[in-house]
Amino acid sequence: MIPRKNKKNLEASIEEIRKFSFSYLEKYSPSKQQLRTYLLKKYFKSPASFSNKNELLNLIDFVILDLEKEKIISDKFYSDSKSRSFIKRGYSLRKIRNFLVQKGIKQNYIKESISKITSDNSDQDFFSAIKLCKKRRIGPNREEDNRPLFYKKDISILARSGFDYETSKKVMDLSKNDYKNFLKLL
Repeated sequence: MIPRKNKKNLEASIEEIRKFSFSYLEKYSPSKQQLRTYLLKKYFKSPASFSNKNELLNLIDFVILDLEKEKIISDKFYSDSKSRSFIKRGYSLRKIRNFLVQKGIKQNYIKESISKITSDNSDQDFFSAIKLCKKRRIGPNREEDNRPLFYKKDISILARSGFDYETSKKVMDLSKNDYKNFLKLL
């Protein structure tokens, strides 16, 4: 399985990788891919006794698999917790999906997390856009006199945040009273 001739060195290497993993897991709650990247960087910077990159990758994957079996690290939990926290911040579903893909989460976990969010609220992007308007003080949060002047700027802020045009337009066209009523719902 792991091509290493000296068994004592193998066990010492695995223990060292586990030690680095635990120290990283104490500080952060990473995905498997983030932990793998951290460990690779750690060993590439240090003058380790690994002459073969594949050997190092096999050891790191072995340790990560072991941590996953012990339920210390889980991409499913990572996906659910990050998506919940990002929804509270007012992120769009596209932005959440994009973030999770960048972190190396499998597509089935991402779909599960997004479906949980949409099952709770069918129009989640609309409410997230309202949260963003409140946070950035744009759109219906502006004074009525300034809204037409900043319309394009506000639409582009919402678009860069991952909201589609229809959702952005619907939020931008809200009256001040409707906006305040929606804020009470949040």
